[in-house]
Amino acid sequence: MTLPERVQRFPWPLEGDRYRYSVNVEPAPRAHRTAAGEWGGTVLDFPSSYEDEIAERAAILTRDPGRHVELEHMRTAAWDALLHLLTEASDTDPAMTLSRCGDRGFHWHNARLGVSRRFRFGDEDSLGEPPLRFAASQVQDDVVLLDERDGRLFADAGVVTFASNWSIRFVLGMSFAELHGPVPRDFADGAIPRAEEFLLGLQPGDCYRRLNWSSTAGHRLDASLESYDEWGVERARLDDLGDLHLRVEVQHLVRLPLSGSIMFLIRTYLLPMREVALVPAWREQFATVLAELPDEMADYKGYGEVRPALLGWLRR
Repeated sequence: MTLPERVQRFPWPLEGDRYRYSVNVEPAPRAHRTAAGEWGGTVLDFPSSYEDEIAERAAILTRDPGRHVELEHMRTAAWDALLHLLTEASDTDPAMTLSRCGDRGFHWHNARLGVSRRFRFGDEDSLGEPPLRFAASQVQDDVVLLDERDGRLFADAGVVTFASNWSIRFVLGMSFAELHGPVPRDFADGAIPRAEEFLLGLQPGDCYRRLNWSSTAGHRLDASLESYDEWGVERARLDDLGDLHLRVEVQHLVRLPLSGSIMFLIRTYLLPMREVALVPAWREQFATVLAELPDEMADYKGYGEVRPALLGWLRR
C-alpha cells in the first residue's frame, strides 16, 4: 500500500516509549527518516497543500486582522524576517525566486500563487503592506519575532493564524517565561529557563528546531483562542476517534542577521488517528506513550478525557 503524501512527509514527534518536556533542539535543516518516509530536509516545506493553507490564512486575516500584531520598534526586525523567509523560500521551491534589483531593490516572484512584487527593502509603500504580513502570505508557518532586552526575550511581533489554544494578540509584549506559564511541569523541570538561555546564545544566522505535539478534533489548523467557540464545540461533539488529529508543530528558531531578533517559526501538521494507524510502528508507539503520560500533560495536550477510549481504539 502506498501511503498518502501527508503521511510520508509527516514529522513524527516521538522517540522511545516515554515523553517529557525538554528543550529538545537540533540544528536545522536536517532530514529525518521515519517509519513512513522522511521530513525536515529543508526549513520551509511546500507540499501540495500549500495553496490551500495560504488561502486559509488569507481568509482568517481578512476576518480578523488582529492576528497580525507588531510593536513599533519591531519594524526593522520585520523587514529582516521578510528578507530571510523569501530567500529561504527561493532556495527551497523552484517556483519561487527572489532577485536583487539595484542597491536595496528586490523582485519576488511566486509562480504557485501568481504573485509578483517589486519592492525596496525598508520601504513599506513599495511593498504595499507591512513586511511581516507579506512574509506570512507566502509561507504556511506562523511567525513570531522575539526582541532581546536586558538579557530577556519578549514576544513583540507576530502573524499567527494557526495557533493551538493561544492568541498572539493576548501574548504581545510578554516575556518568554510569561508565554510558557500555562505549560505543566516546565518550570519544575527547568526546561523554559534552559530554553531561553539557549536562545540568547544563538549567533546571527543560526537556525535550530524543535517539535511539539498535541491534538485537534478534525482537520483544523486554526485552534486559537479567537476561534474557541468553533473548535470547542467540535471537540465536545467528536464521536469518531479516527477523526481526532495528532497535531505536530515544527518550530524553527532563527537569529536574524540584520536586527539580531529571534524569529520563531511554527509550522503545523495534522494527521488523523485513522492515518496514524496506517503505520503500525506509529500506532503502537503512540499508544505506549499516551498510556504512560502524566495526567496533567495528557490534559494539556488535549488527550485527557479521551485517553481511555483512544487507547482502546489504538490497541484494537
